Amino acid sequence: MTIGNNTAPKKERKSSKKGKQVDENAPLLPKTHGEDGGFDEFNGASFPGAVFNLSTTIVGAGIMALPATMKVLGLVLGVAMIIFMAFLTEASIELLLRFSRVSKSSSYGGLMGDAFGKVGKNLLQVAVMINNIGDVLSGTTADGIHHPGVLEGWFGVHLWNGRTAVLLITTLGIFSPLACLKRLDSLSYTSALSVALAVLFIVITMGITIVKLINGSIMMPRLLPDVTNMASFWNLFTVVPVLVTAYICHYNVHSIDNELEDSTQIKPVVRTSLALCSSVYVMTSIFGFLLFGDSTMDDVLANFNTDLGIPYSSFLNDAVRVSYAAHLMLVFPIVFHPLRLNLDGLLFPSSRPLNQDNVRFASLTIALISVIFLGANFIPSIWDAFQFTGATAAVCLGFIFPASITLRDRHYIATSKDKMLCVFMIVLAVLSNGVAIYSDAYALIKKNSSPTA
Repeated sequence: MTIGNNTAPKKERKSSKKGKQVDENAPLLPKTHGEDGGFDEFNGASFPGAVFNLSTTIVGAGIMALPATMKVLGLVLGVAMIIFMAFLTEASIELLLRFSRVSKSSSYGGLMGDAFGKVGKNLLQVAVMINNIGDVLSGTTADGIHHPGVLEGWFGVHLWNGRTAVLLITTLGIFSPLACLKRLDSLSYTSALSVALAVLFIVITMGITIVKLINGSIMMPRLLPDVTNMASFWNLFTVVPVLVTAYICHYNVHSIDNELEDSTQIKPVVRTSLALCSSVYVMTSIFGFLLFGDSTMDDVLANFNTDLGIPYSSFLNDAVRVSYAAHLMLVFPIVFHPLRLNLDGLLFPSSRPLNQDNVRFASLTIALISVIFLGANFIPSIWDAFQFTGATAAVCLGFIFPASITLRDRHYIATSKDKMLCVFMIVLAVLSNGVAIYSDAYALIKKNSSPTA
């Protein structure tokens, strides 16, 4: 296996801080070196650090698409679906953890036996994140119309704040240093800041909404979906990829579990993270849709490029967009970590753990960051590709694969309730996402075939 960790065995780590006698003559600095040549003084990740890391894995680039799902489903059904998907995600993660304990597998890739689908999904996801950062900071051009970014609005159009230059500086100055950290626990503070930035977006949106409610400039939002014909009915399924992708975090669960000081904490970590992220999602969806109503765009961030109709509108717009860009920068290393780990497992299945081979670690890091940078800069309409991954790779990782493992039941530990739940997961995933793929493909073809003026 290529997936290793720097931690001590779980039982030793759990008891390492209990009943331990302090030797007053012991040196202040450790004398034992780890296998990679550094000091081996890591005693396991903390509960808060694990919660923030898993929460940051969940709250990624898809958060800005959630208010648009309220426009399609209505507030009541939309909020209900967000909560329902949280419970379904918890159930699928519980199945993964239970079967990985029995199979003695320390990673999702090892449990699945094939990391290609996860590698492809993660690679595209981090490329989309960098692409979105470029859109926010340096602007984007669509249908012949240029939407200026924050830096262009502040300083005007220059070579140094163009898209390629901004992404190059961000990649070298932020992404690369954070990507060089070998343990997820080392990212716990940046993950906490990332979650705080997501909360800041909610606070700003809530404040704007309350002001506009007071002055009476917000209309009553739609509570239920507006289904008038078959086309509007099929349109309901187009939001499924957004909802499913929003909770995908399975590829990091095992890595976080491996680093925990007490392995029995992983289930509370998962529940706490899902509760936190569900709250963030519900608040983002409600106040984003309340604020913009039927004008809510597929990416609500685009709505913060217009006059909000209140004092300091320009300042608030910039605050939202800059905080979102900073949030994505801090999400990047959390998603990049499993991408590198699983690609290594795919290419070097018999090699020693990646964290013990500095040359292989550095080579994979440089190669992946280069590919992601080029993809974010030079692949047109990468968001269109992300729509399809949400309808395919995401449901496979989150629901179809865990359900398939449970139904196979090699160790005869699955209950009838487990199998019924797994059949429901597979049927729901296949049917709903089949319709979603068709709807997205139809919309894309219609968009490309529409006559230009």
